[in-house]
Amino acid sequence: MSTHSTVNPMEPGTDELERFALEECVKRHRFDNRVSVLIMPAGHCELATEFARLGAQVTVADDESRRQDINGRILAASMVNEISFAPCALPQPPENSPGEPFDIIIVRRSLCGLPYAEARQVVRELLHKLRIGGKLYVSILGLHSELSEGYACYDEDVEARFCELAPPMVKKYGIKGPVCLYSERNLFMLLLEAGGSVLRTLTTTYGNVKGIAVRV
Repeated sequence: MSTHSTVNPMEPGTDELERFALEECVKRHRFDNRVSVLIMPAGHCELATEFARLGAQVTVADDESRRQDINGRILAASMVNEISFAPCALPQPPENSPGEPFDIIIVRRSLCGLPYAEARQVVRELLHKLRIGGKLYVSILGLHSELSEGYACYDEDVEARFCELAPPMVKKYGIKGPVCLYSERNLFMLLLEAGGSVLRTLTTTYGNVKGIAVRV
């Protein structure tokens, strides 16, 4: 997960998908004192802190090398009882995480660093970490965004679409290594093929794609 910026520079601040997830947390908290959330990768823990302030128990999953930094951020936010760290290096999702089964899982752009088939397997495993009726929120870099300029795999089928961005895009956004960019339909099929019931997909103004699936 460390190959990608955890905050998309094309979409500053809390995005629409994250707002949907926060609203879901509020709804669930009205009926259940236990609302458990997994966020991967952790970013700077702002989103985790927002969920914790809503009363959720939050697990942030990220590379082991970030443990000290993330724990420092959790301590600075005075959220040591509400937010936990779990080591994770995709394509292996976190194992035996505190809070399982989760009500809400949020995956932010890190799936792009995997070939499509591996991303599908990760999504399948994450769906199994949800309660029945729990929701998975996926944000992914878009094929029809600025990132596709000079992208050599643009015309490839999604199963084979895995290569580096053009050098100007790498320099601009700091996204290194091969990536798979997605259309909205690609994300819909990823969630469906992984066994989720797809509630909605959307394409942002910046061309990135988002999706919500529920475990049934």
